[in-house]
Amino acid sequence: MQSDTPHLLSGFRTYLRLEKSLSDNSVKAYIEDAKKLTDYLESNNINPVDAELQDLQNFLISLHDLSISPRSQSRILSGIRSFFHYLELEKYITKDPTELLESPKIGLKLPEFLSLDEIDRIIGSIDLSHPQGQRNKAILETLYSCGLRVSELIGLKFSDLYLDEGFIKVDGKGGKQRLVPISSTAIKEINLYLLDRNLIPVKKEFEDVLFLSRRGSALSRIMIFHMIKEQAEIAGISKNISPHTFRHSFATHLLEGGANLRAIQQMLGHEKITTTEIYTHLDRQFLRSEIQEHHPRNKKN
Repeated sequence: MQSDTPHLLSGFRTYLRLEKSLSDNSVKAYIEDAKKLTDYLESNNINPVDAELQDLQNFLISLHDLSISPRSQSRILSGIRSFFHYLELEKYITKDPTELLESPKIGLKLPEFLSLDEIDRIIGSIDLSHPQGQRNKAILETLYSCGLRVSELIGLKFSDLYLDEGFIKVDGKGGKQRLVPISSTAIKEINLYLLDRNLIPVKKEFEDVLFLSRRGSALSRIMIFHMIKEQAEIAGISKNISPHTFRHSFATHLLEGGANLRAIQQMLGHEKITTTEIYTHLDRQFLRSEIQEHHPRNKKN
């Protein structure tokens, strides 16, 4: 049997890039998910365009047998649904077999976040006498103030700053841009950092990049990750944190302070409100702890 799979996956890749405007990393993940399925189908002599609901159910059973977690199964299924949606759009198939395919049940995994005191301890532990101290302080204040993804942080440019107006322009996932308010504290730390940045010999092509390495080039995700890990250790924070923890903390603290969920969605750059709604679970936990502590009926006699 001659396989149509390479042609189908190539078209799916083009669809994800051009019509869905996904990032390279997202495209790669979706293609890998679709290829897991097509490899399984072809091992059973099934052409992807001929796959039926039962074939997909058997595929999910095979993932379970390989001890792949329900959360990973759910992520793979998301890529497969997109693949069959593409096949239906391009009229390779007349009916999407994933419509009745049930997702594996997974427990809610709440993101780790820091208290305001913990954030203050981490930022306060930075040694400002160190050559990169002020830069690192500006980075952490910006992460927390704006709720940025680490890729958005390292991609920030001078031309993205509207500090007099109190905003920054962020290049988010899929090339989508958004304006995000920035706190006066972060603005102050950025302005102090710029005094140091002006002394750095900047490499060609990095003149517009805001946060630079000591060699005058852009920072990497790994560099930010290690800096935060090291700073948390110095501050005595035992939680397993990453740059994303500051983003989670930003959203959680806004919600606890009474911010509108739709506003938080826009600031985080979430395409769907359901992605932002995970923070309502954190908020409920916060509310319950507040009630337990402060309601008169919960106080011991």
